[in-house]
Amino acid sequence: MNDTVRTWPALELRPVSELLQAALTDYDVTAVDERSPDTWRVFFHHDGERNRAASALRAEFPDLIIDAVDVADENWAARSQASLRAIRVGGIVVAPPWDVPTGDRPPITVVIQPSMGFGTGHHATTRLCLAALQHLDLRGRSVTDIGTGSGVLAIAASLMGAGPVIGIDDDVDAVASARENLALNPQAQVTFAVGDLRSTDLAPADVVVANLTGGLLEAAAPRLQQLVTRDGRLVLSGLLAGEELVVLRAYSSRTIEHRAGEDGWLCLTL
Repeated sequence: MNDTVRTWPALELRPVSELLQAALTDYDVTAVDERSPDTWRVFFHHDGERNRAASALRAEFPDLIIDAVDVADENWAARSQASLRAIRVGGIVVAPPWDVPTGDRPPITVVIQPSMGFGTGHHATTRLCLAALQHLDLRGRSVTDIGTGSGVLAIAASLMGAGPVIGIDDDVDAVASARENLALNPQAQVTFAVGDLRSTDLAPADVVVANLTGGLLEAAAPRLQQLVTRDGRLVLSGLLAGEELVVLRAYSSRTIEHRAGEDGWLCLTL
């Protein structure tokens, strides 16, 4: 009998900043354990990626304290997610299965099973996108969610009356997570697929949601604008306030219809 407990390579980082959060999107992060407002434990799939991240972060953030640790896999992921509770954004509640509201329920409840590395609605950019979608009339309108992750935005759009709704992600595990979450929301109708934004064959949609990073939004601007109908809407998030002007230059043919920010992050509806 093998009693060996798997360990996960991780970095403990402090102090945490908005720029650090943005920088972490460049690495293959498995999960993040927010141990305190100033200290994060960031998990990686393998030592090589942890070492690559540590080296680059030390160069980019000279004042950052970085400790490499190996964490025994004793259901740490489940424990770190167990404290998550439902959140409300306007008329939408995003809830883990153990905290689905009862009684006077809001118009829309999206049930999301927390999993390593994929959104539960607790990140500012997800909340901003959920709020932005509620500024639009999605009934009968087609929606494409780029970088769908847990599928929360695509599922919410479907429950708001959108259709057809498609969610794509180049991460196989993300799409598997999204499909599992879709099964928890039987009233939603979404097609999830593994695909790369640059090469996946997609029909133009009335609304395209892209919760990525500032750099990706800038680089993918030509492709994203191909994927939205002429009179459609682009909902862009994942950019920091300091990246707004650079990103907007890549979408200069469009105008801002809605803009909102939270914790230094922005969401723009063009």
